[in-house]
Amino acid sequence: MAGVKQPDPARRSERSRQAILQAARELVSEVGYAKVSVEAIAARAGVGKQTIYRWWRSKGAVVFDSFLALSESDQGVTLPDTGDIEADLKTVMRATVAEFADPAFEAPIRALNLEIVADPELAAQYREKLAGPVDEAKKARLRSAQQAGQLAPDADLDLALELLYAPLYQRWLLRSGPLTPQYADALVDLALKALRP
Repeated sequence: MAGVKQPDPARRSERSRQAILQAARELVSEVGYAKVSVEAIAARAGVGKQTIYRWWRSKGAVVFDSFLALSESDQGVTLPDTGDIEADLKTVMRATVAEFADPAFEAPIRALNLEIVADPELAAQYREKLAGPVDEAKKARLRSAQQAGQLAPDADLDLALELLYAPLYQRWLLRSGPLTPQYADALVDLALKALRP
């Protein structure tokens, strides 16, 4: 018996976890959040429903983690810093616009927003695990621009982020216009008019 290799439960668990996250993303994209159930996620992932409930308390929590997994990085969140705040912000905003326009990201993001509105605990997790770290990285880049004299030294960086991102979010949320690189550039140009020294 000493030569018989036992299965590694940690590896099996991680494989199941990844299958569940992928199944949740696929189902949200295919049928929409409202029609997704924990049972459907379990069936697609090839696991029992109890396996999902062992790790997540609700469908919304699974969808959140499936979205978070798309954004995970071993190095954390950093923004480009070429020394030119306008060029760097345009790069970031164009990437954000492209992400929001990509159906693979768009469906889970919409689903996540629906859950956050109805679930304060999930909203707190979202702020802690995703929005907070991303906002801190953005503010670090803006702070660097302030130190270089490219932004007003007294500019409120939280408000600066709202100035940049709120119009994009509203356009996406209400589907009120196209999300294009030109739109991203226009947001940066307008925000920098308000933020420059």
